[in-house]
Amino acid sequence: MHDIRFIRDNPEAFDAGLSRRGLASLAAHLIALDEERRAATTSVQVAQSRRNEASKLIGAAMAKGDKDGAEAIKAEVAALKDQMPALEARADELATKLKEALEIIPNLPGADVPDGGGEEDNVEVSRWGDARVFDFTPKEHADIAPALGMDFETGTRLSGARFTFLRGGMARLHRALGQFMLDVQTGEHGYAECNPPVLVGDDAMYGTDKLPKFAEDSFNTTNGRWLIPTSEVSLTASVMGELLDEAALPMRLTALTLCFRSEAGAAGRDTRGFIRQHQFEKCELVSIVRPEDSEAEHQRMVRAAETILERLNLPYRKLLLCTGDMGFGARKTYDLEVWLPGQGAFREISSCSNTGDFQARRMSTRYRVAGERRTEFVHTLNGSGLAVGRTLVAVIENYQNADGSVTVPEALRPYMGGVQVISPN
Repeated sequence: MHDIRFIRDNPEAFDAGLSRRGLASLAAHLIALDEERRAATTSVQVAQSRRNEASKLIGAAMAKGDKDGAEAIKAEVAALKDQMPALEARADELATKLKEALEIIPNLPGADVPDGGGEEDNVEVSRWGDARVFDFTPKEHADIAPALGMDFETGTRLSGARFTFLRGGMARLHRALGQFMLDVQTGEHGYAECNPPVLVGDDAMYGTDKLPKFAEDSFNTTNGRWLIPTSEVSLTASVMGELLDEAALPMRLTALTLCFRSEAGAAGRDTRGFIRQHQFEKCELVSIVRPEDSEAEHQRMVRAAETILERLNLPYRKLLLCTGDMGFGARKTYDLEVWLPGQGAFREISSCSNTGDFQARRMSTRYRVAGERRTEFVHTLNGSGLAVGRTLVAVIENYQNADGSVTVPEALRPYMGGVQVISPN
């Protein structure tokens, strides 16, 4: 959520940020709407003040025996009471109109974010690892995994397209990946393990910028709750409405949860295989920090995600996303893309974003500066450390063998009871 005071004080800078996002100027419209709202609020306050003042004057007039004067004041008070509902309704209407206008405007990009229209303009920052040289033609995971227990047909029969039933070695390898990620993030990077709800209310979704703009991308239950698209929602919203002590920061939270996405905006993309599912698991990373620490925390979070790929010896590249490819709430985002030899391409496996105070304003989450009375909005960050299903795909493709089996990466063998190879049934 944007601060209307910032827009009033910096209209040109605000419009320049929107322009970098490919959006038209909005500062003048928002400022005019805010002026109208403030004028309506002032009208309410003036009417309330005069009504209170006049009510006191009635008694004074009666004490003086001025019945006519008292009656005139009573008539004025009655008129003000009649006017108040309309004045208050207008002020509320304009406040709602301004809020609705602000809440669908994306975050402004950071100064160091490259300009661009789409993914083709993202900037590659670095690469890690060497692609494996195969002595056979590597296959895509969708061609290998069914014989290993990745059952697309049963998943579709049970729940429809983009659901998968994992069996045997595939199910165990999937579980091993999630546990490995959670252990590394908690044991080595200082994230506190959480087990949050996967059903949340409107406030949690709104506070983490998923509502109202992305309602169609999420699943809403019959009782009005939302299935989380990522545990970023539950973890970040766990401090919604709180005034935190500065000593409690930074807060670093992680959770391995089911996630649910309708993929309404991804029709026709990755319909084959396990890349884009309606239900998946992810090891989420969330940080809540002081504003001055958020840039360093962003780099730290990306490094925590990179660690998983390196421990699994999966080649990857790091991209700094351009203005046209960043998410709605992000002011700066790094993507990690893993190499998939079957596809012969890099594919996204983690996205780590710094949202600044954008979510904190929506959640009304502040911290009290140590030794001072003033408070400030926290900064929030979120990232994948990693997406479990996509990591499973990467392991299958990078560790495949000519006979259709998949070698288990060494880092995962303790989680697999020593199993070294998953072979076709």
